[in-house]
Amino acid sequence: MKDGVNGVALAVFLFFFVAVTVMGFLAARWRKAENEHSLDEWGLGGRSFGTWITWFLLGGDLYTAYTFVAVPAAIYAAGAAGFFAVPYTILVYPLIFTFLPRLWSVSHRHGYVTTSDFVRGRWGSKGLSLAVALTGILATMPYIALQLVGIQAVLDVMGVGGSEHTNWFVKDLPLLIAFGVLAAYTYSSGLRAPALIAFVKDTLIYIVIAVAIIYIPIKLGGFDEIFAKAGAAYEQINPATDKPRGSLIPGDSAHWGYATLAFGSALALFMYPHSITATLSSRSRDVIRRNTTILPLYSLMLGMLALLGFMALAAGVTVSNGQLAIPQLFENMFPDWFAGVAFAAIGIGALVPAAIMSIAAANLFTRNIYKDFIRPDATPEQETKVSKLVSLLVKVGALAFVLTMDKTVAINFQLLGGIWILQTFPALVGGLFTRWFHRWALLGGWAVGMIYGTAAAYGVASPTQKHFGGSSATIPGIGEIGYIGLTAFVLNVIVTVVLTFVMRAVKAPEGVDETRPSDYTADAGEPGVRREPPKVGADAAR
Repeated sequence: MKDGVNGVALAVFLFFFVAVTVMGFLAARWRKAENEHSLDEWGLGGRSFGTWITWFLLGGDLYTAYTFVAVPAAIYAAGAAGFFAVPYTILVYPLIFTFLPRLWSVSHRHGYVTTSDFVRGRWGSKGLSLAVALTGILATMPYIALQLVGIQAVLDVMGVGGSEHTNWFVKDLPLLIAFGVLAAYTYSSGLRAPALIAFVKDTLIYIVIAVAIIYIPIKLGGFDEIFAKAGAAYEQINPATDKPRGSLIPGDSAHWGYATLAFGSALALFMYPHSITATLSSRSRDVIRRNTTILPLYSLMLGMLALLGFMALAAGVTVSNGQLAIPQLFENMFPDWFAGVAFAAIGIGALVPAAIMSIAAANLFTRNIYKDFIRPDATPEQETKVSKLVSLLVKVGALAFVLTMDKTVAINFQLLGGIWILQTFPALVGGLFTRWFHRWALLGGWAVGMIYGTAAAYGVASPTQKHFGGSSATIPGIGEIGYIGLTAFVLNVIVTVVLTFVMRAVKAPEGVDETRPSDYTADAGEPGVRREPPKVGADAAR
């Protein structure tokens, strides 16, 4: 690591940071709505985005600064097992092709803003809707925190903020400033801000990866040399575990863990509130279908990005925190000015998803907690005001998490969030195709999945943590190590099916379904399409 502040890299970083800040505030005037005081406008960009805006928005939403830092960092730390992110992002697109257009249609027709809106309308259950909303908020909070961790990693490598012995306020001041700017333009412009900034973010990331995948191997002697040095590094014994550091090719014992983690992650990705927020902002179901065919271009980018982990090993990068490996690789290998471009790509790659995530979490609170349980008669203007305020509180909570807790804890809580959010799959995706499940059975299955997943994750230890040290454990009845979230999901489904039979046998009330079969295939502009907020309380019965 270079001593002191890298002035050239910092100057380039600040140039791009200031540029996207200006764009963030100007976004309030982009596609300006007649009525700005509604969640449709502030939280979903007026549901007006076309194919390319949606593509950049979803890409900026799903491929975050944490992705940029953590995927190659996982390969740097443990080997090719970190490539699980590539097959899971390939699996997810055929999956979402089957259900996202249906979710868009029914949400467009009934004015649903969140997944919990749909769950309440489909199953006639505020309790189940509340469970989905709380799960979404809990799973999103550590995800936002990790975006701030990504910014902090870049600032650390550039030497900004001082050393570990510097006064905490001075050390964290750059992160506080970045947070303040993010909070301000998100509050002002809503979803339009990250949608506009996503163009810059994704362009920078593609440029940086294209240059890195060509320039760095040339400097290191080619890919043969890179893989040879990486393989030798993995064979070194880790003193904490008394085992090899990792493996260039995973052994047979890792196959179950790799496959279940990839499949479970694919199921979970579009359960996150921010993924659905970006989806519902599009103007038609055809936009969604087209995006499922072109989003795999990001998977190609992710595969090349993952190779940077091998390059960091071959370049002899040594860091105390694996999250710093790729920023440090960029500083060591690139000219200072291009290192600044790479750091800007990571930094802006944190701002876009953090904005969308905070908006999504705020919308969940406003529509499914505040409106459903606190103030059912809230006007659209009041909803928007509450959502703006909550988006600020969410970011403050994430910032406090980053500043007061160890970064490893943030990562492990994000892994736990993935386990949790997967448990909403039966209520959401199941509801898009069938109403056979009973609402109370879905709530019971969700509770079992949450409890098992949390308890199993609590029992996982790592060399640095006694609890919540990972997301893999022994699969009951199989004996292989697998992804806890997928095991919890299977239990969730089993309990839901069994309880559905029981509830139907005792003729338990099933609740009112406010949707119709035609709602799930409706497109924008079709006769009968309505953009009203979902009904609540006694008004839910037609």
